[in-house]
Amino acid sequence: MSFAEQLSRLQAFLDADELHDEALDYIAAHGYLTALSICPEKVPEREWIDALFSEPPHYRSDAEREEIEATLIQLQSHIARQLASDDEPEVPCELDLGDEPDDSDLRGWCIGFMEGVFLREAVWFDDAEDEVSELLLPIMVGSGLFDEQPEFVEIASDRDLVDSMVEQIPELLTALFLLCNAPEEKPALLKPRQH
Repeated sequence: MSFAEQLSRLQAFLDADELHDEALDYIAAHGYLTALSICPEKVPEREWIDALFSEPPHYRSDAEREEIEATLIQLQSHIARQLASDDEPEVPCELDLGDEPDDSDLRGWCIGFMEGVFLREAVWFDDAEDEVSELLLPIMVGSGLFDEQPEFVEIASDRDLVDSMVEQIPELLTALFLLCNAPEEKPALLKPRQH
């Protein structure tokens, strides 16, 4: 089965109504896996898979469970490779909250991303709190999770500002990835040899 076929089966599974209300759908799961791929600390697969579903799904068989979990892990690797490459990362939806932000795929993606951040929140802000906060701002705005907070109310009321912020998300992902994953010093191989 090709990766594209696996993804469409994963999408059908995650978007089905049988899953727990708190489980992430495909678009939100993509955001979540993107955050996990950027996170400075590797989150164990079992932990993030369980958190993604909120409670164990009712799989038809062990084979289905293995296939879904393996595809999630492959998707996460695929996203991580994309982030590490020179290409702009793909977000699987329009970079637009539309007229009904709560119903937009982008909102779902941003919520999923923030769920991934919340799994290791302290680690994200450990080294470069100001830069990380600044880079995360458009995703936080897009998620709508912070709309009650005074500093977000003002931003949310300016549609043009919100639109221009969410359009920057792919390039911000690259910047976040580099900020959180760039080696602090060059590996030993690159250091000049002492004679």
